[in-house]
Amino acid sequence: MEPGSEALDAQSRPSDVRVSAPHSEEPPAGDVERAEALRGAGERLLGEIGKRIVGQREVLEQLLIAILAQGHCLMEGVPGLAKTSIVSSLAESMRLSFRRIQFTPDLMPSDITGTDIIQEDPDTQRRELRFLRGPIFAQMILADEINRTPPKTQAALLEAMQEGHVTVGDRTYELAPPFFVLATQNPLEQEGTYPLPEAQRDRFMFHVKVNYPERDEEREILTRTTSPYEARLEPVIGGEEIIAFQELVRRVPVPDHVYELVLDLARKTRPEDPDAPDFVRQWVAWGAGPRASQFLILGAKARSLLEGRTHVTREDVETLAPPVLRHRVQPSFAAEAEGVDSDKIVERLLSVVQ
Repeated sequence: MEPGSEALDAQSRPSDVRVSAPHSEEPPAGDVERAEALRGAGERLLGEIGKRIVGQREVLEQLLIAILAQGHCLMEGVPGLAKTSIVSSLAESMRLSFRRIQFTPDLMPSDITGTDIIQEDPDTQRRELRFLRGPIFAQMILADEINRTPPKTQAALLEAMQEGHVTVGDRTYELAPPFFVLATQNPLEQEGTYPLPEAQRDRFMFHVKVNYPERDEEREILTRTTSPYEARLEPVIGGEEIIAFQELVRRVPVPDHVYELVLDLARKTRPEDPDAPDFVRQWVAWGAGPRASQFLILGAKARSLLEGRTHVTREDVETLAPPVLRHRVQPSFAAEAEGVDSDKIVERLLSVVQ
């Protein structure tokens, strides 16, 4: 187990990964009412964003689940699929502050976190250091083309994503919750890129794939973007409501058989595990760590509430297994030679895990 991957206690900051204790009892009546409010807010939110974004419902649902589960997302798709518009529309509908950081080869860590500057008091002529905050001090961050900047700068996001604060010099600055990072990477342009380290990829709850729109959706996009039409979004929920919903998500009961399913999925991705299927031993270089299990449970809890349920089912786990596992399962050279990617491995694993 790598450092930081173990389950964290209930006093951890909102951006930490935590696993709730097992529940078997029915939720209190108050939580049932809050669950209904969450589902209604989710539907209104998706409807509001739909005024500007055509299609991509699965992508939007995964982003919403990640926010409710206090996770972060890595989004992959070709240019022109409205990745930036999706994130900015989400922030606008949630009344959250939004900043976009364009990652480039010359970007420095201080360009993200901020830096100390010397400021002179006009009255006393006394000089002192003052911290100038960087763009990371927003509630929703779009890290655009994150793999175009060196690993040292990529790592500047790590502390913020995991701990909910940044450290500059000998001072630590808290980030206002809710805090959500969405990073994009382009699957086509490989030159001049720096692969994300495994430890950093593991910090992302989901690896979300953005696909081309359907024909009728693309026609609607053409109609909207080539006319005077301009969508104005109304805020649906604010930061305090999101935090309350995040706390509610952690109280959702999880049956024992779902815990066992999640453990089977995560552990059987590891080729050295005694129960790993033969195809995993052949196709996987290394598998998912404990954080995958944590995110599967948290995501399933959030999805169950959005679906109008107050308990987690097998379907919740199976639906979220691909975005949780695809960036944590590393195909071996043998798999790449046979044209097998992590999605195919996860799909086959789901078919054999009972």
